[in-house]
Amino acid sequence: MKIAPCVFLITGGCSGLGAATSQMAWETGARVLLADRCTPPPDHPLHQLDPHQERWHWMDTDVSDDTQGSAAVYMAQDRFGRLDVLVNAAGVAFEECLHGREGPHQLSTFQRVMQVNLMGSFNMMRLAVSVMMASPPRSGDCGDASRGVIINTASIAAFDGQMGQVAYAASKGGIAAMTLPAARDLARDRIRVMAIAPGAFDTPLVAGLPEERQAALAASVPCPTRLGHPREYAALVRHIVENDYLNGEVIRLDGGLRLSTT
Repeated sequence: MKIAPCVFLITGGCSGLGAATSQMAWETGARVLLADRCTPPPDHPLHQLDPHQERWHWMDTDVSDDTQGSAAVYMAQDRFGRLDVLVNAAGVAFEECLHGREGPHQLSTFQRVMQVNLMGSFNMMRLAVSVMMASPPRSGDCGDASRGVIINTASIAAFDGQMGQVAYAASKGGIAAMTLPAARDLARDRIRVMAIAPGAFDTPLVAGLPEERQAALAASVPCPTRLGHPREYAALVRHIVENDYLNGEVIRLDGGLRLSTT
């Protein structure tokens, strides 16, 4: 599916992977709705590229809330006429062991991570489908008709989570696990579902770690030995949208990194 005429809805689009994806989409000719609890900061790429917001819009959105999620989906339709691509990049992470010095893992922390990462992705996915199905299909380079693409963000923690990542790994594992059945559910509607499992990326989540932890993460990546750049995630999003034969799969984007036990 060609990106240029598409309408993107990007959750968590005000920073990190979501912001880089919004820049890629806008520069490729798409129209973009950012759904995020945070407002786009002054240095957000879309502020620089399109200060009058002719091809983008932001909406305060709790992705795990039915009403707010629905409002974001229909805002994309009302403002830009349709919805073609949903990229779920919103997420939270907390480090907490199943049982630590202060006792058992807090249930509230686990619930929060699952609510935003897994429930939020599912919520936005289910709501976006109705608008995608109502739009005329677009044709790809190989002549395939497509009504939309959904790209969720998993993590390599879904497959080799470290100590203290039980909640985060569970939420991202759920995203990975629902990719294939969701793709099968939507195949007859010509909507593809994919997931990206990033490794250690230079995002606000990683920036919150101590510098020595960031350096150790970067050094553990086989090749190239560095943190991933958000634009590399955005480049994979572009390829997924444009390659109509990618469906029902989770792609690791990690430079060959396999997380150690700690």
